[in-house]
Amino acid sequence: MLDAPPLERHSGNPILTPTARWWEDRWVFNSAATLYQGDVILLYRAQGQDWISRLGLARLRNGVEVIERSPQPVFEPAVGNEWERLGTEDPRVTAFDGRYYICYTAASLYPATTPVRRTRPSPFADQGVPWRVRIGIATTKDFKRFRRIGLAFRQWDNKNGSLFPAKIRGKYYLLHRIFPNVHLGVSNDLRRWHNLGPLLPVRPGMWDSNRVGAGAPPLRTPYGWLLFYHGVDESRTYRLGMALLDLAHPRHVLARAHNPILEPVESYEREGLVPNVVFTCGAVELGDRFFVYYGGADSVIGAATVSRDA
Repeated sequence: MLDAPPLERHSGNPILTPTARWWEDRWVFNSAATLYQGDVILLYRAQGQDWISRLGLARLRNGVEVIERSPQPVFEPAVGNEWERLGTEDPRVTAFDGRYYICYTAASLYPATTPVRRTRPSPFADQGVPWRVRIGIATTKDFKRFRRIGLAFRQWDNKNGSLFPAKIRGKYYLLHRIFPNVHLGVSNDLRRWHNLGPLLPVRPGMWDSNRVGAGAPPLRTPYGWLLFYHGVDESRTYRLGMALLDLAHPRHVLARAHNPILEPVESYEREGLVPNVVFTCGAVELGDRFFVYYGGADSVIGAATVSRDA
């Protein structure tokens, strides 16, 4: 197992907080990140008084300085889309082939008149609410106009979709979470997906014993695909970890950190909508550092970094 260096929090955290705008006056959290026109773009989850999750956009200079923020949501539930009735959540953005691909959680409820038949365990079984979650995939060139491609694995409750930033042997690869493990999927066209099975399982007795989920899309390094992921223990504390996947054969896990690289310590990570949570959906490489963006307590957005050579 890998002994991973801890992330260093930005001294100005949180870098993004709610505003007075109707659609983001409760919480902003769980942001995707990508490089766009020389700056970092954050595509973040926001909730207003109606509790519907929509996606806002912020532009950052130097990885942490907010220089622009969208006055309206840039992506929201499509009218009449039964899968998105409760929101579009927790986006991940992957850039390749001149486009940006967004994987997001489409949230809704199972119809009350329809018996819920699950072939796999549900993370919501103990809540008594018939939550229905699927992975939606959309694409854009300019973060103004988006085109929905469809749902991946629509037969299962599924989330934490994270697309690799390149085809591997001519195919698309997708990290996704069939509870409680991170799985790997493969597709020829982004529409029809085949599940290859568990990739990162939970580890009993450790900090990621209850559930795990992919975070930012994998980052290419000379040593393999670098994956930041979240793990949850039996106390429901969310922490971040790190794994390394083989570049040519991503089903092969080269290394996995035994220690968390970030855990809830600061007040904005321990107190909020969901206490004791750090949850990443986005990371970028800037200079000699990786910038990791994360939701704190499902309420605000923070940034943390680690040396590329650590």
